[in-house]
Amino acid sequence: MPEKILYTAVSTSTGDGRNGHVRSSDGLIDADVRTPKEMGGEGGATNPEQLFASGYAACFHSALKGSSKVHGVDIVDSAVTAEVGIGPNEGGGFGLAITLHVELGGGVSQEDAEKAVAVAHQWCPYSNATRNNVDVKLEVEVD
Repeated sequence: MPEKILYTAVSTSTGDGRNGHVRSSDGLIDADVRTPKEMGGEGGATNPEQLFASGYAACFHSALKGSSKVHGVDIVDSAVTAEVGIGPNEGGGFGLAITLHVELGGGVSQEDAEKAVAVAHQWCPYSNATRNNVDVKLEVEVD
């Protein structure tokens, strides 16, 4: 638990959960959600996994930029792509599996890149929220 809450995001789901609507309290997110076709739904709208992947990618990228500066790794070109998979658990219900693809350019060595990603994984709130609960695979590519 954080020592002090700096910001609280608020979003409300209405309708039929995966086949409904989500709206943030400030109206910046205002979207229909649908079960993906791959899960037997009609698709055609965003879904919770896409929203989670977008948030995780942005948050991890921010943690990567911040931790890199602190540890002296100069990151010029970078991108983080989050893949969030969903599937049934053995005991019922569903679980997630996540892969974070981190691409770093600008002459960063593989060793420095992996160090920066490891530190970002410790700093990122999404990583901290999923740790020991969701399988998160880190893939690091430098060019």
